[in-house]
Amino acid sequence: MRTLREIPALREALGDVRRRGERIALVPTMGNLHDGHLALVAAARERADVVIATIFVNPMQFGPNEDLDAYPRTLEADQAGLEAAGCDLLFAPEVSTVYPRPLEAQTRIAVPEVTEGLCGGSRPGHFDGVTTIVGMLFNLVQPDFACFGEKDYQQLAVIRRMVADLHFPIEIVGVPIVRAEDGLALSSRNGYLSAEQRAVAPRLYQTLGELREALEAGEATGPTLARGYARLQQAGFVPDYLELRAADLGPVTPTTREAVLLAAARLGATRLIDNLTLTLPR
Repeated sequence: MRTLREIPALREALGDVRRRGERIALVPTMGNLHDGHLALVAAARERADVVIATIFVNPMQFGPNEDLDAYPRTLEADQAGLEAAGCDLLFAPEVSTVYPRPLEAQTRIAVPEVTEGLCGGSRPGHFDGVTTIVGMLFNLVQPDFACFGEKDYQQLAVIRRMVADLHFPIEIVGVPIVRAEDGLALSSRNGYLSAEQRAVAPRLYQTLGELREALEAGEATGPTLARGYARLQQAGFVPDYLELRAADLGPVTPTTREAVLLAAARLGATRLIDNLTLTLPR
């Protein structure tokens, strides 16, 4: 696996790939990789001749009081994991390479509607940062496929909308959530949890599972969500949101069948997110 830090070197390497007529899959990450990220590499490996991962802790998607400075940087371990997983090329640029001008002067990509509410409501400007960096990587790499985890359900929906609206010729691949044995969705931020918090954290997934059973059995949405919210609070979480949406993140209507439960909650200083899809009864 080659690691590249500069855009001209990336373009030169990709030129060689295209001249060979090989298919490219992209796996964008912020590093501090775990098995969930490596599942993205595996999905990319199944679809393409050349797998390119990126590691970039993107300052544009962090709010002023979020964990940009504390976000773990583990490049050497990440390189070893990616190489073992079958990645061919890693692009790991410096911030000054990606954003040579101040962030406030940087051109941005904004996706309306699907960014509203949920994490978009709690983290203003977050998705503009996500779509800007992903759009930039799509422009630089021009992949045939790009793989994203379904844990970040809203992010995946936002990227799909951006690709459709801007006519990127890229297939977006959603990769199922990878979980620990106790059900906790793998996340780089799980490392912030104390031992006591880590023991509590699986209650988020367990609560969503209980709510899914109730909703699929026909229980009313409002009281079910209220019960779930209370259970999270009792377990020690500070819920940010707990919502039922249609699978496309639109509102649930009487004719909605495919839906998704989405939750974000803080456990101490750590913000956890999770989701479960479900089928509503007729």
